[in-house]
Amino acid sequence: MIPFFVFFLLLQNSFFVHAILDPIDFLALQAIRKGLDDLPGSNYFASWDFTSEPCNFAGVYCDGDKVIALNLGDPRAGSPGLTGNLDPSIGKLSALAEFTVVPGRITGALPESFSQLKNLRFVGVSRNFLSGDIPASLGLLRELQTLDLSFNQLTGSIPWAIGALPALSNIILCHNHLSGSIPPFVSQRLTRLDLKHNSLSGTLLPNSLPSSLQYLSLSWNQLTGPVDYQLSRLNQLNYLDLSLNRFTGCIPGILFTFPLTNLQLQRNLFSGPVLPISQVTIPTVDISFNRFFGEISPLLSNVENLYLNNNRFTGQVPAVLVERLLSAGIQVLYLQHNFLTGIEINPRVEIPVSSSLCLQYNCMIPPVETACPLKSGKQKSRPTNQCVEWKGQKSEKTNNNITMA
Repeated sequence: MIPFFVFFLLLQNSFFVHAILDPIDFLALQAIRKGLDDLPGSNYFASWDFTSEPCNFAGVYCDGDKVIALNLGDPRAGSPGLTGNLDPSIGKLSALAEFTVVPGRITGALPESFSQLKNLRFVGVSRNFLSGDIPASLGLLRELQTLDLSFNQLTGSIPWAIGALPALSNIILCHNHLSGSIPPFVSQRLTRLDLKHNSLSGTLLPNSLPSSLQYLSLSWNQLTGPVDYQLSRLNQLNYLDLSLNRFTGCIPGILFTFPLTNLQLQRNLFSGPVLPISQVTIPTVDISFNRFFGEISPLLSNVENLYLNNNRFTGQVPAVLVERLLSAGIQVLYLQHNFLTGIEINPRVEIPVSSSLCLQYNCMIPPVETACPLKSGKQKSRPTNQCVEWKGQKSEKTNNNITMA
């Protein structure tokens, strides 16, 4: 299928006449072809016969005598893809606006010569074996909108020059070996930022994430520090995953009002009370394995999958959560490994088959027998001395606050 923007460019040129390809582009395509081969089972390069017109090659799209898009490899699902290296001659395709490679076994570095492609808007080379650093010179591509280098073996840091690109709308660098800090991103068109499964570290700068973001995934890194200020500005988010980092501090109550379909904050060092400012309608909320404390808010009762386990919540389980669970409005309610002291539920009640409840290891004897995850352990209740000790710590904090006031 011809990419939409390529079709648009061709349509704009109403006097488009087939022309012989520019010799520089011709030679660049030859060099690119020499660096690549079909993997067994792929027949992509069968049409690349340089005794015929290259603009008719599979994956090559031209406007006049210039190549404007190069989609290397058979795009059909299950295609084996290509092997080899990306030749630096790609930088000679001066009109190139789109460059993609299907998943395969492309190795080596991303050529520095990409920086010469001033019209480049889309780069997609995911699920290959690219290695080395991301060239800082990509920061010269002022028209670049999408950069997808996910599922490779890239190392080094994310160049700050990339964060300064003004037209970026999608940056997908997940599943690599990137390290260092996350640069600030200035583009107010940026809607997707996916950096999960790397080795990124450090804190997020106050204004490093634009308010235009709709999808943000930073999970499986080593990021630290508070993020409450940054998150409170991202009111267009529909997906947020900060799990498996070392973030600290509280989470802003306003976060629960954003149009999120999925909120993943598990396995961090977040702390403080969880205080939504209105009824939460996010389908899945996972804030497990943190240090949140205080009572559970009844405003979480409309969440379908609610993971509050392995925190420091205290008090009674709100009755409205029990009602929603028994009416199958809540499908998952994990409360294990907290300091909860009670739940009003009939021991003989039948919990819907479609719903899961776990109450293990709290400061109470669970009134109902339910199936819990194996990792919850076998102990039904938390040892009394832990509950007394935690209650004492709470009282001490309260007294200190009163004294300071």
